[in-house]
Amino acid sequence: MDTKELYREILNEHNLNPIHKQNMENPSFCLEGVNPSCGDQITLQLKMEGDKITDASFIGSGCAVSQASADMMADLVIGKTKEEALKLADIFDRMIKGSVTDEELEELDEAAALQDISHMPARVKCAMLGWRTVKEMLSAPSSSIETK
Repeated sequence: MDTKELYREILNEHNLNPIHKQNMENPSFCLEGVNPSCGDQITLQLKMEGDKITDASFIGSGCAVSQASADMMADLVIGKTKEEALKLADIFDRMIKGSVTDEELEELDEAAALQDISHMPARVKCAMLGWRTVKEMLSAPSSSIETK
């Protein structure tokens, strides 16, 4: 299977059958992310115990790339510490910018299938939406993020 076919298959699976696209009861943190250039919108919800992300979900609408990428991101950050999740978001960002190592790419698991998005400038912000939102949420002082 070639890279483009694998990309399409993974993207379609996460877009059509997202595991984490649902409203979460009693999230620890909730933050809206918007991509104004094409109208993608998500509300990211995280449940945390101490410094560890125990659950992640999102609701919203947008193109297949934004929704699939948010689902992959949610899948990857569950079970991670805040620091580990921020590291993954940084790796994803650098992957899109073309400055990631093969070892780092492996850490992204299925999200690495979005590597070729860097060659589609109109889709970069779509792919980054969930990752940018989790980075903003985890980097902000907890008092500035809505808690439920």
